Amino acid sequence: MVNLNNLSKTSKGKKKRLGQGLGSGKGKTGGRGTKGQKSRGKIPLSQGLAGVQFVRRLPLFRGKGRNKRVNSKPLIINLKDLESVPKNTVVDVNFLFEKRFVKKDLALVYGVKLLGDGQVKVPLQINIPTSKSAAKKIISAGGKVLSSKV
Repeated sequence: MVNLNNLSKTSKGKKKRLGQGLGSGKGKTGGRGTKGQKSRGKIPLSQGLAGVQFVRRLPLFRGKGRNKRVNSKPLIINLKDLESVPKNTVVDVNFLFEKRFVKKDLALVYGVKLLGDGQVKVPLQINIPTSKSAAKKIISAGGKVLSSKV
């Protein structure tokens, strides 16, 4: 039986407000100690490659990766994503865009590849790059793979 004296605790105590005067227990320095970088506010402690100054100082790093693709790998679609597709459908980039599997602009930039995770029960005509395992499963289900190059 549940009584008021044996209910589980459902709320936490209030958050300790830092820097609210000496009587609060966390006044003045607010638990950060005195002086130094860690005691200052809004300064990240990990700055990667010597921080922003390093990038500003060396013009070599300024242009690195600016006009390059961020991701060179194609977008991935698995066979399990195509389970709800009707029989004898031609699966290409436009079909994937219409069914909202991929975004069109990303698909055109990076490409799309079909991988073999999952099963296909209906025959499909695939017109996008396909992995060997996915192609084998599609052909065994009675479908065709029209394009298998990456």
